[in-house]
Amino acid sequence: MNTLAPSMLSIDFNHMEENLKEVYEAGASLIHVDIMDGTFVPNISFGPPVIKFVKRALPDARMDVHLMVQEPIRLMQRWAKLGADMITFHAEAAVDLKGMIDAIHAEGMKAGVALKPATPVSSIEDVIKDLDMILIMSVEPGFGGQKFMPVALDKIRETRALLDEYGLKTDIEVDGGITLENIDEVLEAGANVIVAGSAIFDNNPGDNVREFLKHLKR
Repeated sequence: MNTLAPSMLSIDFNHMEENLKEVYEAGASLIHVDIMDGTFVPNISFGPPVIKFVKRALPDARMDVHLMVQEPIRLMQRWAKLGADMITFHAEAAVDLKGMIDAIHAEGMKAGVALKPATPVSSIEDVIKDLDMILIMSVEPGFGGQKFMPVALDKIRETRALLDEYGLKTDIEVDGGITLENIDEVLEAGANVIVAGSAIFDNNPGDNVREFLKHLKR
């Protein structure tokens, strides 16, 4: 099933609750929350108060927490207690991929792994059967508003082919620079979970969600 996940990295903090409710009521039931530690990536983003705010504003929405942090297992239980439905961590940041996946599942959450643009899909083949989602980064992580890297399309195709080879229905999420102009290419390559930030929250979030969903429902 194709899913849209608006990224809070681009939300208007002056109208955060209003924007969240707009995208949810327009049909986006999965909210993507980027957590940055200033070490794995240069920026620092949201903390526990924002996660609590999202759950209070949208108690029925699902939350996909993308950990762009070093040694993500340190923070995993904290986000679980705050109501995350899925934890996506970076393969490059985890010492023990299988251990992290198992720890996420033990908390009752789904587990995803993210790959930077230069990280090969082969690096996660040993754990691919344990994953609920694979996040292909189509920009370098850590900054919003970047342009989509077309090379990501080949990586999406490679990931979909590998999943098909194993007979897996694992979701493929793509994050970075996705707009109404390139979303069809991303879907055709094999992705089914689309993260969009600037393209959603820059002017009329509800209308933007409805336009994205037209493509996702084709």
